[in-house]
Amino acid sequence: MDTESLRLFVLAAEKLNISAAGRELGMVPAVASARLAKLEKSMGADLLHRSTRKVSVSLEGSELLPFAREIIAQEDAARAALGQKSLDITGTIRFTAPSTFAQNYVAPVLPEFTERHPKIRLDLRLSDARYDLIDGSFDLAIRNAELEDTSLKGRKLARDVRILCASPEYLAANGMPERPEDLNAHRLIAFKDGQARPLIGPDGQTGLFDPQKGRCQIISDDGMTQKVATLAGAGISINSLWNVHEELADGRLIRVLPGFAYDADTALWLVYPKTNILSPKVRVFMDFLLEKIGSCAVFRDAR
Repeated sequence: MDTESLRLFVLAAEKLNISAAGRELGMVPAVASARLAKLEKSMGADLLHRSTRKVSVSLEGSELLPFAREIIAQEDAARAALGQKSLDITGTIRFTAPSTFAQNYVAPVLPEFTERHPKIRLDLRLSDARYDLIDGSFDLAIRNAELEDTSLKGRKLARDVRILCASPEYLAANGMPERPEDLNAHRLIAFKDGQARPLIGPDGQTGLFDPQKGRCQIISDDGMTQKVATLAGAGISINSLWNVHEELADGRLIRVLPGFAYDADTALWLVYPKTNILSPKVRVFMDFLLEKIGSCAVFRDAR
């Protein structure tokens, strides 16, 4: 199979523009169109739908796309193994991560990554809602829970310690809880599903952060919204330490039940589709994130 045509197909599917994909590979538009037509003929299916206004990926093209990416990754890895590591790493990385975390820790270091790797293009999808990596043809994701999907692999990026906190104004008006049971008399801000979260103290004491027993009027699926509501005095919430450490340091938030934390071995994971090989572009981006995020004090202190 012609891997250069597969590379052209992948780029065209990502850009939804055959001419732009061809130019990136040094082909004039007529040559790019001819190569894609030849690939489609060899596959016995239309991979891209073309009109005068737009290009879209067909159902057959969507099914081929992850396999095409894998073939390209295999070729790139083989070239590297044969000593062609001096070749510039190129391509598009489709990456998804929780929006709050990405805004705070990923976006600020992207200029350095693009400076190191000027031929890599980052296609970012940042949301606290989870995208399906396989269906969405994503190369890499950051997730804040261990893997349940057996079609994926993961590498631990950093610990994700989660603590209870509230604003000074809320605590002045409603009092500071002394024991986990005291939370039942407070306004609680819940995240996503509103389920009870187990708490553990320094000597193994246990408790619950239970929105069903407390006065829970706010449930949010967005970490930044939850933090802003907590800062505004809406109640007590569980937040990742990486998301509230600055507000704790300057007194805008106060840790509630400081001896207790969310009782789960929570961590941030770099997650990618389970394949036999990891493409050079994804590997360098993973290594970069491990380098930069692992050096942040808030993650070192949480170890």
